Amino acid sequence: MNRDELVAFLNEYLQVSAYPDKSSNGLQVEGKTEVERVAFAVDTTLRTIERAAKGKADMLVVHHGMIWGGLNYITGIHYKRLKALIENGLNLYVAHLPLDAHPEVGNNVGLLKLLGLEPKEPFGEYRGLSIGFYGEFEEPQPIEKVAQVIAEKLDTTVKTYEFGEREIKTVGAISGAGAFALEEARRRGIDLLITGEFTHADYLTALDLPQSVLVAGHYKTETLGVKALMELVRERFGLSVFFIDEPTGL
Repeated sequence: MNRDELVAFLNEYLQVSAYPDKSSNGLQVEGKTEVERVAFAVDTTLRTIERAAKGKADMLVVHHGMIWGGLNYITGIHYKRLKALIENGLNLYVAHLPLDAHPEVGNNVGLLKLLGLEPKEPFGEYRGLSIGFYGEFEEPQPIEKVAQVIAEKLDTTVKTYEFGEREIKTVGAISGAGAFALEEARRRGIDLLITGEFTHADYLTALDLPQSVLVAGHYKTETLGVKALMELVRERFGLSVFFIDEPTGL
């Protein structure tokens, strides 16, 4: 199909212009005008680009792009990545916050669905918009059980910080670096915040609130959105698609 038609669909479906984001969302690098095969990945790295090209992709769709607020110099790793994209005619399409926040294919809705939860309300205000969601169990669940489900379904190592509730009724989900919502979670009575990474400062904030947290890895929590979007593109347009898994362990 025509690249611009696919880009227009993605822009509208993901509402890329609605989010104040450091990431330059949308088509970051222009490649072939006709798209028959699309690769999906979490990150834009030289290895991801090379694997997309080897898989004969015409477009690479990622969560983390290569342009964050602009490029001042096309040198070093920026040059290598851009050169690989251009030489292989690869379109690079990026959806950062729009893919976190999407109510159907987003990372955060995906995290709740792993637990069998439907999003109840938006949660996690970031720059004036909520990018996460929270859901509610019918009956409280032990935090150990919640952790086990996430670990198994994401195939990841999880760590829990049981500073608040240990019997979990309400769950807030913000993939990646979602600890900015710790105080909001406590204020809104959310028993457990699921996120991707946790710093020393985050630990101290959660401890003092107190707020229980489950950390499942930045990379792993952000595979859900690109995989869900991949299936949508396959079903809607009949394009050949594939996922490039490049876990960081972080």
